[in-house]
Amino acid sequence: MAESWVNSAERIGADLHLELSGPGGRRAALIRALRDAVRGGRLAPGTRLPPYRSLAADLGMARNTVADAYAELVAEGWLTARQGSGTRVATPLGQWGNTAAPGAAGRVPKKAPVPARGPRHDLRQGTPDASSFPRSAWLASYRRALQQAPNEAFGPGDPAGRRELREALAAYLTRTRGVRAEPDRIVVCSGFAHALRLLFPQVLRGPLAVESYGLAFHREVLTAASVRTVPLALDEDGAQVGELDRERAVLLTPAHQFPTGGPLHPARRAAVVDWARARGGLILEDDYDGEFRYDRRPVGALQGMDPERVVHIGSVSKSLSPALRLGWMVLPERYVDAVLAAKGEREAWASALDQLTLADFLASGSYDRHVRRMRQRYRTRRDRLVAALAERAPHVEVTGIAAGLHAVLRLPPGTERSAVKAATWQGVALDGLAEFRHPRATMPAADGLVVGYATPSEHAYGAALEALCEALPPG
Repeated sequence: MAESWVNSAERIGADLHLELSGPGGRRAALIRALRDAVRGGRLAPGTRLPPYRSLAADLGMARNTVADAYAELVAEGWLTARQGSGTRVATPLGQWGNTAAPGAAGRVPKKAPVPARGPRHDLRQGTPDASSFPRSAWLASYRRALQQAPNEAFGPGDPAGRRELREALAAYLTRTRGVRAEPDRIVVCSGFAHALRLLFPQVLRGPLAVESYGLAFHREVLTAASVRTVPLALDEDGAQVGELDRERAVLLTPAHQFPTGGPLHPARRAAVVDWARARGGLILEDDYDGEFRYDRRPVGALQGMDPERVVHIGSVSKSLSPALRLGWMVLPERYVDAVLAAKGEREAWASALDQLTLADFLASGSYDRHVRRMRQRYRTRRDRLVAALAERAPHVEVTGIAAGLHAVLRLPPGTERSAVKAATWQGVALDGLAEFRHPRATMPAADGLVVGYATPSEHAYGAALEALCEALPPG
């Protein structure tokens, strides 16, 4: 391969000749050519490079190929990218990776530089819009809770959690999620990961069946507890629970599979409960965003089908804020004492005042009002995402959007990695679908992006969608 390119002076400000030659394909050749141009002084510090779309058109390359090359050179420190300023050659402060630039001899950094700022647009899944936290309503509940709190609330905490919160949760979960809950079967925790740490290995042991796609962090928690996880394949009806064999328990996201989307089919819900009854098994139900549904009827909690075979686990991390560190387990009666023993004699995780505040927030109806308001806001954001993709990238299929706080963008085979890099170059933080795949999953892998539409504030969402569309592979 041997090609050359001379840019338009209008785009960079000075004529530039690039030799695109050598092994490794056109992307590698472009990276080498730009490095050589910087090293040789033909691209001076501060020189602005053409937009990657323009350069791709001039070179006859795919846009993602050029965006990928730019992103790698930015990561190595040869280039800088900043909104409103474009992509420029970095200044000679030892930022050229492992090869010194002119005048930088003896000052080669030992490692790549750390970016000074985070991404401009955060489209990662997992967090709600922090700017929408109901501060006034929460403060009103906090004041009432503080004024009405009995003196013993300021002493050592009950490991089961405040009675006021457990009663409020029992009423709320029964009414909205179809959970068959009693206050004495609820144990307050600090979130889903904390629930796993309480259950394994003190109360339960592996192996544990899990869905082939899920949070790697949860698998890491289980691995640290010496629990072997066995992946279950997924299809359009959810986890293929017919694959359950000798596992003692199974972890599912039945209301909205994470991250691929979609509820567990009713026939499979019945089948997994039958499996638990016949084999003496246990189902762990992660109800991580059960309140947020848009285009379908509510899907009740699996726990309602058999409270003695299902542990229902929830939290306020998606509905309110992960900063509150408040979650709960609705346990089969036979596990309550064992979980409390694993937790210890005193509450060491969830603040009693936060628990009392949440109890008032639930009982006063403020939680319902907040969820209704945010359901409408997230529905609007989802619709904007779908509309933007239909206009700018109609070849990209959007799935998993009937509920939840994220969508999955299905990409052509082999394009996920370059799309993630292109998004990074555009200042967009998001995850590729491969990040959530179980390392021992046997089902065919699919390319895709997991896009969270809840995190950006309202005023920043439009720019985030624009940057996302720029990063997507062409049709």
